[in-house]
Amino acid sequence: MPVTARTPAQLRNMFGSNLRTLSADYPSISALSRDLGINRTQFNRYLSGESFPRPDVLARMCDFFAVDARVLLEPVDQVARDTGPISSEYLRDFMGPAIQSVSEDSLPSGFYQFARRSFVKDDQFVRGVVLIKRDGDNTFLRGYEPKIAMAMQGIPATAQAREYRGFVMQIEDGVAATVARRNGMTASFNYLSRVTSFQNNFWVGYVARTVREDTSGMRMTRLVYEYLGKNTAEALFRARRAGFCTLEELMPFHQRLLQPHDPFR
Repeated sequence: MPVTARTPAQLRNMFGSNLRTLSADYPSISALSRDLGINRTQFNRYLSGESFPRPDVLARMCDFFAVDARVLLEPVDQVARDTGPISSEYLRDFMGPAIQSVSEDSLPSGFYQFARRSFVKDDQFVRGVVLIKRDGDNTFLRGYEPKIAMAMQGIPATAQAREYRGFVMQIEDGVAATVARRNGMTASFNYLSRVTSFQNNFWVGYVARTVREDTSGMRMTRLVYEYLGKNTAEALFRARRAGFCTLEELMPFHQRLLQPHDPFR
């Protein structure tokens, strides 16, 4: 099939449009130009579609913005969607965008309170708050480990060390999330399906952590999500109570869904 040729002007305009999109997250174009090592006047010419960067400058810009040279040819949101192993051609029909895409009905954007049994203290439970957010067709998860849990593992309880993020994908009867701390320090797999309830705001499933087998510890346990909405103040209130707790301190419906006295299979 013949490829439609594009004029230099069309290519410059495409690159300029993509560069404006990529630069939108930075409050200062002057500071961005300095970080890239590009003259501000020349950078403005790229933004306006008046000029192309040299190959070495283009490579530097692609590295900085974590995109590839297709920013010359395709809209940057399309380039961003197609990068990474999960969206590679090899996995596209198995775990690509169509499978990853999670509808708002399946898992609405906003804050969730979760509860599960502790992996390290069998008589304790853990509660916390996560954020589910969208970026184009992708659905992401973000949260923070409790400070006390980090201290028990001998890990600094800084916000950077405690933060975890992941991606969510749609599966036949629910959603699945792969979650990791920064630099892949730890990872977990989460499965959730919606529970019929009066407000239709609960999900139940399980979480499995990626650790070696240990006869004295658990690697998998039930998990409950409760949708809180998009109110940041409410989420912060719940987040202040995050950490270890007893079964009796959990909300009654959380206790019921976790089935703490029934073996997990």
